[in-house]
Amino acid sequence: MGEDGCKRKAPIDMKITYISIGVASGVICLLLGIIFLYLERKRRSHNKMKRRFFLQNGGHMLQEKLAKREASEMVTIFSSLELQKATNNFHNSMIIGRGGFGTVYKGILADRRTVAIKRSIRVDPTQIEQFINEVVILSQINHRNVVILLGCCLETDVPLLVYEFVSNGTLSSHLHDEAKACVLDWNTRLKIAAETAGVLSYLHSSASTPIIHRDVKSDNILLDHNLTVKVSDFGASKLVPVDLAQLSTMVQGTFGYLDPEYMQTNQLTEKSDVYSFGVVLLELVTGRKALSFNRPVEEKSLSNYFLYVLKQDLLVKIIDEKIVGLENMEQISTVCKLAKECLNVKGEDRPSMKEVAMELEGLILREKHSWATNVDDEEEMKSLIPNDHDGTSGVGFDSIGMDHIVLPINDGGR
Repeated sequence: MGEDGCKRKAPIDMKITYISIGVASGVICLLLGIIFLYLERKRRSHNKMKRRFFLQNGGHMLQEKLAKREASEMVTIFSSLELQKATNNFHNSMIIGRGGFGTVYKGILADRRTVAIKRSIRVDPTQIEQFINEVVILSQINHRNVVILLGCCLETDVPLLVYEFVSNGTLSSHLHDEAKACVLDWNTRLKIAAETAGVLSYLHSSASTPIIHRDVKSDNILLDHNLTVKVSDFGASKLVPVDLAQLSTMVQGTFGYLDPEYMQTNQLTEKSDVYSFGVVLLELVTGRKALSFNRPVEEKSLSNYFLYVLKQDLLVKIIDEKIVGLENMEQISTVCKLAKECLNVKGEDRPSMKEVAMELEGLILREKHSWATNVDDEEEMKSLIPNDHDGTSGVGFDSIGMDHIVLPINDGGR
């Protein structure tokens, strides 16, 4: 009886076990199915949201513009996941800059490239074209002194731009930091001015379509480890149709650098960039900020104060003492005159950026030539001097004397 009972009980237990296993397996499969369906639904929802952001951020507009310019192969379309990984999910520790435009993060891509990722502020649909404009503009610029646009991402709630990483900060951060400013001697500042002018000249006259930057300032001039210029932030830039000399638009830019004529008329021309560059020249020469509320009322605007001291023949009062030297005062004088021309109230009275760039490049070339030939020329001149001279009338640079230091400047009160 006991043995038969055990035999009957064993199959029942096995059946219960099998049933339990089956039920458990079914429940597990059901749960896995639910999880799979949830994840799939979430994936589709996420992709749908990314697609919506892509369209909302002007994806089709960008594709059309790039297709017309055959530049699509020059711009990488990054996924949001790639950039999240590159910035540790946009962690605050990766922030390297903030401004009215948004935030800039340092990122490291999967291929170990270090990049700068610009995350724009949330904008309304009417401003999306400005962002797309920046992508289009940078995709067609090929210049060693312009920050390279590597690509963009439109899958997030705010659009992202990915640039080459420029390691040494902005010109502004160097000029207005006591320790860093000491490294910027006059020759370095002149080189920075010439390189920046060269970029703007290229944009105005050599790019496939003329480009007006519209926000030229020392904060938008980056420096690499060799102190080579990299002009950045084309968010406010405009392409100028080749059949139009100017373009009407809303006033944008930065106070302290804004063209007064532009502010009055809302007419955007290349000469607006010229005026702003004139202010940058003043920053390089004086070491002062374009706009400073810590100074007396008459000194708050650097451009206005410069023109004031110019009329009073007191320009030497605001020249940065870190760059003053007998050997470069003539060059400083020339640059100040050039800045004055750039700051003319009427745009038509200002030089073109090409003329400005040529003038600055000419200064550098003349300086290089003078150093290269000074010794040889001096020896040659000495050989031509009659023997009855006592040798005190040499014709080297030392004979230029103080007469050639034309500071302060006054050329007819223009």
